[in-house]
Amino acid sequence: MNYKSKFGFGCMRLPLLDQDDPTKIDQELFSEMVDIYMEKGFNYFDTSYAYHNGTSEKAIRKAVVERYPRESFQICDKIPTWALTSEKDNEKFVNEMLERLGIEYFDVLFIHNINTPWLKLAEQHKSFENVKKMKEKGTAKKIGFSFHDSADLLEKVLDKYADIIDIVQLELNYLDWEDPAIEAHKCYDLCVKHGLDVYVMEPLKGGVIVNPNDEIKDSFKQFNPEKSIASFALRFCASLENVKMVLSGMNKMEDLLDNCETFENFEPITDEEKDFLAKMADKLNSTLAVPCSECGYCVKECPAMIPIPEYFRLYNLSTNRPESDIYRLYFDKLADEKVPADDCTYCGTCLDYCTQKIDIPEELENVCEHFESGFTPYAGAP
Repeated sequence: MNYKSKFGFGCMRLPLLDQDDPTKIDQELFSEMVDIYMEKGFNYFDTSYAYHNGTSEKAIRKAVVERYPRESFQICDKIPTWALTSEKDNEKFVNEMLERLGIEYFDVLFIHNINTPWLKLAEQHKSFENVKKMKEKGTAKKIGFSFHDSADLLEKVLDKYADIIDIVQLELNYLDWEDPAIEAHKCYDLCVKHGLDVYVMEPLKGGVIVNPNDEIKDSFKQFNPEKSIASFALRFCASLENVKMVLSGMNKMEDLLDNCETFENFEPITDEEKDFLAKMADKLNSTLAVPCSECGYCVKECPAMIPIPEYFRLYNLSTNRPESDIYRLYFDKLADEKVPADDCTYCGTCLDYCTQKIDIPEELENVCEHFESGFTPYAGAP
């Protein structure tokens, strides 16, 4: 099996010149990373209308489309389901996406993030029928949707639309594999049942997997000092038979080189390694205050625009590493320069959009209490 073909460049978290402005992409570094990625024989780029507030597609155009022959690379893009107001919007957004990228067709076209509320929008505005037509006329070679919801909802969607799509993009990683909130294993099995290819997003769960505490890092070193924590996670996903693509969002050269090494010299995951990863998943889950993947969908729906993932990231860091700088970041940067966490009105709008099924209002309250009272280990912390 050609495992090299399974490694995709996720363009949701590109290198930035200004960490507080997602539109300020470090184009020079990104282009350098693209060159190395392409030179090593990889060629798949995954983006979305929404990534980096619309600038991810433009960055790909500069780094890839304007510098390489069209047949040498593949591009996947996604229709912004949440922004649909009419059936005509499907074509409108697709035309805008093609223009931003500077291409005439997509190798893969997805309906973005099918979940309970956005499925209603997609069906109301006939997105499934529209992407089918786009494939028939050559605007897209393959079509499908990305998915963040329960296995029950996925089953209903596949029973209705599996015969017209090619791919389902799933959040899948060893941390979520048996998690009853994410149901990654069940969702994967449903795709297999319907004979569909699976493309994997969040194999590192937004970086959660590769940023554990020192005890877990030491366990990995003792188990196999030659392999990075990221390589185990990527190999877990890519070893699944129906997984045809594993995306990694890389904003550092060292991460790109490590991931390329994993797929250039790919070793399928062993049973011993699976058992080890299951134990590490249990340990990691026990150390997380909030299992947030930092996808940001909640922020789009929050009336107050609270930077929820940023608060949860600091919360997780501070419970594992109670350092003063983390508290300074909370008080001086987030709570002062951005919308405070305690501006949450408990409206609950965010709840339907959380890919991890987190009770966001309750956890934001925990964040406030945690930082305002000083470091107090949460229940279950080591």
